[in-house]
Amino acid sequence: QVQLVESGGGLVQTGGSLRLNCAASGTIFRINAMGWYRQAPGKQRELVAAITRGGSTNYADSVKGRFTISRDNAKNAVYLQMNSLKPEDTGVYYCNAERENIAGVRGRYWGQGTQVTVSS
Repeated sequence: QVQLVESGGGLVQTGGSLRLNCAASGTIFRINAMGWYRQAPGKQRELVAAITRGGSTNYADSVKGRFTISRDNAKNAVYLQMNSLKPEDTGVYYCNAERENIAGVRGRYWGQGTQVTVSS
C-alpha cells in the first residue's frame, strides 16, 4: 500500500501565497506521474497541475502563470507553489500519485486532502 500525506494548506488573503507539500510512503518501487487536484464546494474535483517523473508539467488554464508544480523523486514528494491566490482557488486540494510496483503493476493513490481558503 501507499500513503500520501499532504501539508501546507490554510487561510490566506487574496494575492497571498501558499505552498502545498505531499510525500508518498509505503511499498514503492517507482512513483510515476504526480499531481494536485482540487474540489470546491458543490463542484467536481478538477486537475490543478500534474508532473511526470521526468519533470514535464501540465496546468489548468485557471492557474497558469500563478502556480508551479515540482517534485523530488528521491523523496517521492510533490509540491505546489501557489502565488497570487484568488477566492476562486478555495477548495480542498488532493495529492495524487501513480505507483508502479516491482511487477510493473500500476495504481493511483490519493491523499486525504488539505483545505485552502482564500479570503477576499
